[in-house]
Amino acid sequence: MKNFKLLIAILASLYFFWCAAYVGDWHFIDNVNVFIHEGGHVIFWPFGEFLHVLGGSLTQVLLPLLFVIYFYFQKQFYSAGLTLFWVGENLLNVSWYAADAVRMQLPLLFGDDSIHDWNWLLIYTGQLHHTAGIALVIRLLGTLAIAAATVWAILASMEKKSKINPSYT
Repeated sequence: MKNFKLLIAILASLYFFWCAAYVGDWHFIDNVNVFIHEGGHVIFWPFGEFLHVLGGSLTQVLLPLLFVIYFYFQKQFYSAGLTLFWVGENLLNVSWYAADAVRMQLPLLFGDDSIHDWNWLLIYTGQLHHTAGIALVIRLLGTLAIAAATVWAILASMEKKSKINPSYT
């Protein structure tokens, strides 16, 4: 079982580093992420326009992070490590969306009548001129999350079962 977990950790690492190398490409997991993003707008709608617009990207990152936290506190460190890949991949998506804030050339889910979240957010905060730097920081955070997930998942896959908690994974 330990070898299988290690194999999964390595394959996940390769997949998500591939995602980091090709940030602008659509990846299979993005089929789920786009619904989480759009759901975030609905969740944050009652909290004002700024949070409503930010809510998509925020939820896209926070939802998988909540899973990481849950698995961590359940002492399921391998699962937490694997879920951290999802956080990193979502940060990469957010960085791509943020990077498009000036050019606004990404196709939006609801067409040309849609608000480009990051264009609106960066204009609202007066930071549109820092678009490239903001996108780069978010991309670096995503890549670091993937690197941390790689180390975490590989180390957790090599751990022996805990004598204190036999359900440790």
